[in-house]
Amino acid sequence: MRLVLFACFRFALALTLLALGLGLLPAPLAAQFDDNLDVPYVPTPPEVVEAMLKLGGVKKGETVIDLGCGDGRIVVMAAEKFGARGIGYDLNPERIKEANENARQAGVTERVKFIEKNLFEADISPANVVTLYLLPSVNEKLKPRLQAELKPGTRVVSHSFTMGDWKPVKEEDINGRKIYLWIIGK
Repeated sequence: MRLVLFACFRFALALTLLALGLGLLPAPLAAQFDDNLDVPYVPTPPEVVEAMLKLGGVKKGETVIDLGCGDGRIVVMAAEKFGARGIGYDLNPERIKEANENARQAGVTERVKFIEKNLFEADISPANVVTLYLLPSVNEKLKPRLQAELKPGTRVVSHSFTMGDWKPVKEEDINGRKIYLWIIGK
């Protein structure tokens, strides 16, 4: 089933990229795709963001790190609704600008920061919760680093994609979208 879903995702991505190349999509959507990135920017719906933060058990004062943060919506909601601190990493400078603007509009700039940096070079050590919406191949590549560098008890939450043979502690379905939880050391 997961292979079928991944194949459908790849097919949809291929069609979108073809439409972009033919100039059939509007410019704002075209800006979401960047040939230099391993993962296209696909925003997580707000109800999934909130469910991810709940599944991760985010508490006031904890630090949430979002790898591939896009427009910052996960980090902003973690600060705004859960009282957490947050750090978002993304390679795209436009996404970082959007994330900072979203934090300003939400009034949480003192509790969040966004850094233009490769997620494989990000400092993940302060995290209580790490959030991901990356492709399976990127999750697989990232998994050993998460397991080695995060302290025991740190929660890792992924939207849509698993981590290969690393079995999640819990998974949920939010309006047809899967989210997964792993706990470091379990």
